[in-house]
Amino acid sequence: MTTAPGQVSVAQEGLRHPLDPDPARATKARAVFALGLLGLLTGLFIGGVVPATVALQLARQARREAYSSGGFLTGGAWLRRGEQMAWAGLVLVAVSVVAVVVIGVVRMAGTPFGHDYPANMD
Repeated sequence: MTTAPGQVSVAQEGLRHPLDPDPARATKARAVFALGLLGLLTGLFIGGVVPATVALQLARQARREAYSSGGFLTGGAWLRRGEQMAWAGLVLVAVSVVAVVVIGVVRMAGTPFGHDYPANMD
């Protein structure tokens, strides 16, 4: 079917079965996005590991539900963005943990080890 000369033809969609459900946005996709954002924002303060981990677990469940729904659950973009932010939050947590460990090791290296005896004692 063409609409006017010079325009691209438009394919006509097949008719839906009346018992098919309407496409709906998955509620878990929005939760994954919110938890991923929270994990990203609090990633440097070690507390971001909890919402990021929960976001990744919910994303796994949401993908499974979306696959089994046959395309009637939408929200894949929200899900991808939430997962990316959750992984970025976990990377920030790892960076902050490594930084704290390095700072601790450097400070321990500067302090004397063992008992410090006076110079006139053998």
